[in-house]
Amino acid sequence: MHKTFYEYLMTQRNPNSTDAVAEFANNAFLDQSFPKQDKDFHDLSQYLELNAGYLPTMTIFDDAWQAYLASEA
Repeated sequence: MHKTFYEYLMTQRNPNSTDAVAEFANNAFLDQSFPKQDKDFHDLSQYLELNAGYLPTMTIFDDAWQAYLASEA
């Protein structure tokens, strides 16, 4: 069974890290509205563009998405 993007992202959490993806994961964890069951790039991208003020650039999401896809291969 494939995990959702959120499940993958939670494996990247590290409150002591300044890595951009770790910070994204930490903030997504605190985001009560994050689409936790979503596996669709466009749906997640749209949500983040409209609602994730904690994400300074969408490049961080793109990098995390590529790592997510690689982890599912």
